[in-house]
Amino acid sequence: MSAAVANFAPWQQRVYDQAVAALDAGRLAHGLLFCGPAKLGKRAVAERLARRVLCQQPVAAGEPCGKCRSCHLIDSGTHPDYHVVSFVPNKEGTRLRTEIVIEQIRELSEKLSLTPQYGGAQVAILDPAEAINNAAGNALLKTLEEPVPGRYLWLVSAHPARLSATIRSRCQRYEFKLPPHDEALAWLRGNSHADAVAREALDAARGHPGLAQEWIENDGLKLRRDVAADLAKLGRGDAGAVEIAQRWVGDEQAALRLRHAADLALAEAAGLTDPMRTRSLAAWFDQANRTRDLLRTTVRADLAVTELLLAWRGANGAQASGGSRR
Repeated sequence: MSAAVANFAPWQQRVYDQAVAALDAGRLAHGLLFCGPAKLGKRAVAERLARRVLCQQPVAAGEPCGKCRSCHLIDSGTHPDYHVVSFVPNKEGTRLRTEIVIEQIRELSEKLSLTPQYGGAQVAILDPAEAINNAAGNALLKTLEEPVPGRYLWLVSAHPARLSATIRSRCQRYEFKLPPHDEALAWLRGNSHADAVAREALDAARGHPGLAQEWIENDGLKLRRDVAADLAKLGRGDAGAVEIAQRWVGDEQAALRLRHAADLALAEAAGLTDPMRTRSLAAWFDQANRTRDLLRTTVRADLAVTELLLAWRGANGAQASGGSRR
């Protein structure tokens, strides 16, 4: 087992230790797939492992020194044997692409065919790997099927099922899983979050510590409370669906509001014994998720969200009147 790595969460450390054990035993595959839910630190583990592979003067237990030329080049983003493939600007330079294209994979393959300039290894990280389009995937598969000693190709993905089965089969899999509740809670407390807030966020995130931390630090938890208050007002008839919908889609947080709304409906349903109300909330949960998907299309967001909120008001009105509809 490697020495504990500073700033790694316990679930990151476990995966890192597994990969290090394989590396030290000469069993680390050419292709790796770091997969699991988003925001669990997969990329950080891949990057730390790359530093370990490329460091020229490793310290105790083989950890990177952080001081050699190789480590400094990685820090500056100019290491010739370390490559990161992700989204790049479109041809017009106006925005980032939403997929990884074949030209990027071909360029990477050319780099990996060259002799390493420092030591005997090259490392490439693809993140998010599931964004590789079909043509790029075919080119990537060729690189995976024709490994060169000392060349490492590591894929980072929150949605590995979107990768082709053939690509997945060519990679050694390192899977990140949600940690036990007590471990996640202790980690949040260790990051200076009050116990009550940590518990609320962790419950809201269904046990996902990375998501809970993000919501605490970036007002996602406050946003959830606001959504709950809006739904309560709507159900009582104290606010209108159109008014709330326009506010919900008025900034960049519309998708997160709908995620919170769907989760709140699910949480309410979990505590009910009334089968009719449970079915109603389950149907609304599905509708909320469909509406969130619609936000990625050309559909007018305010109209789609208004329809969703009218359904919420109708369901709550039916409950209040014993099954009749307002």
